[in-house]
Amino acid sequence: MDWSLAFLLVISLLATYASLLLLLALFLQLCGQPLHLHSFHKVLLLLIMLIVAAGLVGLDIQWWQEWHSLRLSLQATAPFLHIGAVAGITLLAWPVADTFYRIHQKGPKILLLLLFFGVALVIYLAPLCISSPCIMEPRDLPPKPGLVGHRGAPMLAPENTLMSLRKTAECGAAVFETDVMVSSDGVPFLMHDENLSRTTDVTSVFPARVTAHSSDFSWAELKRLNAGAWFLERRPFWGAKQLSGPDRKEAENQTVPALEELLKEAAFLNLSIMFDLRRPPQNHTYYDTFVNQTLETVLNTRVPQAMVLWLPDEDRANVQQRAPRMRQIYGQQGGNRSERPQFLNLPYQDLSLLDIKALHQDNVSVNLFVVNKPWLFSLLWCAGVDSVTTNDCQLLQQMHYPIWLIPPQTYLMMWIITNCVSTLLLLWTFLLQGRCAKERERTGLETTVLLTRINNFMNE
Repeated sequence: MDWSLAFLLVISLLATYASLLLLLALFLQLCGQPLHLHSFHKVLLLLIMLIVAAGLVGLDIQWWQEWHSLRLSLQATAPFLHIGAVAGITLLAWPVADTFYRIHQKGPKILLLLLFFGVALVIYLAPLCISSPCIMEPRDLPPKPGLVGHRGAPMLAPENTLMSLRKTAECGAAVFETDVMVSSDGVPFLMHDENLSRTTDVTSVFPARVTAHSSDFSWAELKRLNAGAWFLERRPFWGAKQLSGPDRKEAENQTVPALEELLKEAAFLNLSIMFDLRRPPQNHTYYDTFVNQTLETVLNTRVPQAMVLWLPDEDRANVQQRAPRMRQIYGQQGGNRSERPQFLNLPYQDLSLLDIKALHQDNVSVNLFVVNKPWLFSLLWCAGVDSVTTNDCQLLQQMHYPIWLIPPQTYLMMWIITNCVSTLLLLWTFLLQGRCAKERERTGLETTVLLTRINNFMNE
C-alpha cells in the first residue's frame, strides 16, 4: 500500500483545520476581538504541528526522487506564483496595519514595519531570480518535441504488447520504447519486470513459478501466457479511459511478443524501436552472451538498422562494429568513452543540468523520460528538448502549443503593473488604518471626558 497518499490526505485535512482557525483569528483581529481557544484546540494545534512535521519527513523519504523536479515546477509556475504572492502580501496589509497602529511601543512598531515591508520587497523583486524557458518570444519557440511511447501506449493498451505498439503509432509517436529479456532457450522477448506476475497470468498457468525470473521461462512457456487480461482487471493508470468493445477484445487476447515479431511489425508501421536489455540471472544459459543473442535476432530480421535505437551499454563496441548504422543511445552525458554521443536518454529531472543549445550545436539529440503532464511537456518544449518518453502519448499528441508562453516584454509589464498596484494598495491601507486609529483615539478621548464629567456631576 502506498501509505504516502493516505498520509498526505490526513495532513491536508489537518492543515485545512488549522487554516480555518487562522482565518477566524484574522477575522476577529479585524473586528478588534481577541481569539480565545479552548484547551482542546490548543492541544490539537500542537499535535497538528508534530504530525505535519513527521508527515513531511515521511514524504521526503518516500518521494525523495521527486524533490529533484521541484526546480522545474517552480520554473513552470513561478510567474504566476509571484502574482499570487503579491496578492497575498497585499491582503495581509490590512491586519498588519491595524496591528501596527494598535502597538504603542516604538521598538515593536519599527520591527513589524521592517519585517512586513522587507518581505514585500523580496516578493516584489522575486522576478529577478525567475528563469523560465517559456518566457520567450513566440518566434523563438523550438519545434514540438517528438513522442516516445514508454512501453508503447500503456494508457491505451497492455504495456509491451503488439497492441501497444499499434496504439503508439496511432498516437503519432515516432519511437516505441521497451525492455528486452532473453528466454531460457535464447529467444529475446519483451518484458520489464523480473517476474511475470504483474503483466501476465503466470499465477494460474504456472502457480509454482510465480516468483521465478522472467528469463527462466522457455519461449514455448512464455507463449502460453496471456499478457493483456490484467490490463482490463486493474487499470495501471488513474484517469485512463475505458476501452471500446473491439479494443477490449484485442487487449484480452494479447500475448508476450518476441523481439523479432516486434521489429517486423514496427518496420511495417514505420516506427523506430528503442530498448534496454536486461541481463538474465547468473545461472542462465545466455548470461554471458545475451547481448550477442539479441543482436543476432535484430540482424536476422533484416529490418533497417537505423530504426533500432540501442540503449544497453554492455558490449557496445561490438554492437557498433557489427551494426554500424544502428543508432546508439546513451543514458548518461559524461563518461570515459572516447566517442561523442549523438543521442542522450535522460530523466527529465536532469534538465537543469543540461545545456540544450550547446548540445544541439554539437549535433546531440536529447530525449527525456518519463513525461506525462502537459505543464512539464510545455516546459521541456520551451527548453528545446528533442523528444520525450511518455505514458500518455494520446494527450501530448493533442497539444499544439505550450500551455503558456509569455514574451519577455509582456512579462516585464505584468511585473511592473502588479507591483505598482500592490504598492499603492499597501500605502492606501496604512493611510486608512492610520485615520481609523486617530478616529478611535479621538472617540476614546471624548468618551473618557464624558465619563469624567458624568462622574464629577454625580459626586456633586
